[in-house]
This record gives sequence, C-alpha cells and structure tokens, in this order.
Amino acid sequence: MPEPAPPRLPDLELSLSASPENVAVVRHVLGGIADALDLGPDLLADVRLAVSEACANAVVHAYPEGAPGLLDLEVSAVAGRLDIVVRDHGSGMMPRADSPGFGVGLPLIASVADTLEFTNRDDGGTEVRMSFAR
Repeated sequence: MPEPAPPRLPDLELSLSASPENVAVVRHVLGGIADALDLGPDLLADVRLAVSEACANAVVHAYPEGAPGLLDLEVSAVAGRLDIVVRDHGSGMMPRADSPGFGVGLPLIASVADTLEFTNRDDGGTEVRMSFAR
C-alpha cells in the first residue's frame, strides 16, 4: 500500500503580534500575493475585506485587553483557488456583552468568501479557514 502524500505546506506563513497595526501589515502582504498570483482587483478587495475582518476579530476578541498574543496567517494557492487561514491562540471566540462590534464580521466574511470554516480549537484559540476562487 503506498504511503499517503504528506500534507501540503502553505505557500506563506506569517506570525505577528495580535495588534491593530498588524492588520494593516496583513493587508499589505495580501497585496503582494495578489501581484504574484495576478489576482484581479475585485478578488483582492474581497480577500482583503474577509482576512482583515478575521484578523480584527482575533485582535479584539482573542486576548484579554493588554495581554500579548499571536495572530497567524497561512496562504496557499491551490488549483484555481486561494486558501487562507487566520488563527489566534487566545481564549477562543464566544459571545461577549462588552464586545465593541455588532456581530457582523463572520456574516461579512461568509458573503465574500467561497467557503468559510470557523473552529474553536481544543488547544485554545480560534481558526478561521476561507477560500476564494481564482
């Protein structure tokens, strides 16, 4: 019986501190990826919107205010689609009465991404997986 193929590694992995200014860094990185993959401006706008929202959720919700934490980004260009993972290592996302948002972030991501998976991981943190047709 042949060995199963090893899992595909992301084309890009980035780990940053979960801070508001790093959401802008991620947006710039996505612009470079769009140039390298020749993504159109409409697709780039959708990708930036969805990924920025997922990153902002991690910054605002994952860690207690003032506590340090990480924001991870993985990007893979696969057979006609762009797969993106945004991950934090915080307490996971749960409803909060003191939340500064209006709860529209995940529906917004779902409206522009072709697929969306949202997981509160057993080891802590939240993982948002999304894909976009290229």
